[in-house]
Amino acid sequence: MEIHRPRNLGWGRAAGLLYGDWGTSKAYVIGLAFAVMGFGSLPIILAVCALSLIVGLNYIIICKCFPNGGGVYSEARPHGRLLAVVGALMLIADFTVTAALSTWAALSYLNIPAAWIPMIAIAVILLFGWLNYYGPHHSGTLAVILGVPVVASVLGIIALSLPHLTAKGLELPHSSFYPNWVAFTGVILALSGVEAIATLTGVLKPDKGSPPDEPRVVKTASKAILPVAIEVSVGTGMLAWAVLSMPHDLQEQILARKDDILRFAAEHYATLALGSAGGKIFGFFVGASFALLLLSAVNTAVAALIGIMFRMSGDNELPKNFTKLNRHGVPIIPLLVSVAMPITVLLIAPGLEALAGLYAIGVVGAIAVGLGSTAFNRALPIGWPLRIFMGATFLLLCTVWLTLAHTKPDALFFVTCVLILGLGLRAWSQKHKGITSITVPENIAAMVESMDLEKLKPKPQEGGKILLCLRGVTPALTFAIETAKSRGATLYVLYVREVAVAFGASASGEKARWQDDPEAALIMKTACSIGEEVGVPVVPIYAVASRADTAIVDVAATLGVDELFLGASGHSALARLLYGSVVQQVIRHLPDDISLVIRG
Repeated sequence: MEIHRPRNLGWGRAAGLLYGDWGTSKAYVIGLAFAVMGFGSLPIILAVCALSLIVGLNYIIICKCFPNGGGVYSEARPHGRLLAVVGALMLIADFTVTAALSTWAALSYLNIPAAWIPMIAIAVILLFGWLNYYGPHHSGTLAVILGVPVVASVLGIIALSLPHLTAKGLELPHSSFYPNWVAFTGVILALSGVEAIATLTGVLKPDKGSPPDEPRVVKTASKAILPVAIEVSVGTGMLAWAVLSMPHDLQEQILARKDDILRFAAEHYATLALGSAGGKIFGFFVGASFALLLLSAVNTAVAALIGIMFRMSGDNELPKNFTKLNRHGVPIIPLLVSVAMPITVLLIAPGLEALAGLYAIGVVGAIAVGLGSTAFNRALPIGWPLRIFMGATFLLLCTVWLTLAHTKPDALFFVTCVLILGLGLRAWSQKHKGITSITVPENIAAMVESMDLEKLKPKPQEGGKILLCLRGVTPALTFAIETAKSRGATLYVLYVREVAVAFGASASGEKARWQDDPEAALIMKTACSIGEEVGVPVVPIYAVASRADTAIVDVAATLGVDELFLGASGHSALARLLYGSVVQQVIRHLPDDISLVIRG
């Protein structure tokens, strides 16, 4: 028996996580657009804002169709494993450059000298790698907290600039279409981060009245996506107008400060309204706010890279060594790769413009694969008007991707390297495991896929239920079996594998098996063997979760057990200091009708 990840992420924290990545795009998009088009960049920026809103609406449809998460990896899987892997590798390229670009932009907003940024940025990424060694904690709450001052900064800049907004200084874009199109594709970075919501649907709180076995998250996802999409679109457009309303004689200064252009705009308008001291104070507040949120996006990108590689390895798409965990539940090799890749990108492409050139091709490719896979999947419950809307968005993004591949050879080279390395590892991994692809008739494949082995297993007899949670073969097992035998009860043996990755749930629909976990297999086989000898039905339960206490309470409540047997907590003193022992947390949340027995 298996248990799903708990759905405990509300729309507020989901919006915070989404804004932590998507909302930071305005920090560098406006400056890059000004560097390309100068005072004629407003139409280009507004077009990017409109596309961002359109893509956000498409992702509400995606969240409806894929309530169990997985992002582009889940969306492309029905069309074939290879396409799903290509989409995931595009996402890996996206998150890699996200980590590098967000670090660079954050340091720019702190007014770090440009010559110092590369080495400091590498040190920052190493720091986040060290933090992720212990697993991600409370990232949603942190993103919400850091998003508040950024929203205040955006509203403050807009409010201070309102008396000075003008169309007199705006210039017309190029007269021909192609140069404008190339400029548009070059600043399409405002789409960055939108894919995060599709990976989070597996832990979103279900809509009210949604059945547990078929959860719906349309309302929750809509509440998370729409406010962020509107803020990104409207906020970016208004901030761009504010920047372009500054005097033309400041053009050289604007270009010099393009990496932290919103801090420069804040200083300019606050100085006009509040004087020199007020301008410096407000500029520092804006710079610090955006820098902290950008650094939060770096942490999210590193955690997402770890989760994607861990998930792909669990689905036999990467070497099995990628699933090896440290004692904190973090995959070791994915962690090292997630730190090494952004550092490599910083070394080969220093500078915001160079990083931006590598960025868009990955995020646009991942989004295009996801939208196309969803639009052309006839099994999904999508009406034809919405399907046509999504298909048109897919075609537009395909055109953008092809333009980027044609006009930015460095970006094409980068994403090609990621694809070659990823597909090469996949081929080596599958050959090493003895996995091969065969072609069978469609009706035979459907018969194999529809087989449910769980239904063929004998059902345990009823007579009371006892749940035993084990971390090893201990005397608690003997005590639980004796108790179950004396009462004629069924004994459920639970083993929780704590995996501290942000997006680690399998998106393929394949179930985690205790037989594939050596520690769990030893416990389960021992329990089943002893239970068979004494005539006690033993049902193994294997759960993969980020927190053991949450999984234990969920399993106990789902099964409706009479008693829960626990051993002493195995967490370290530091872990107990951070979030309490497992026993304490279980006592706090366990339903009152379930008795708890703590066995030392």
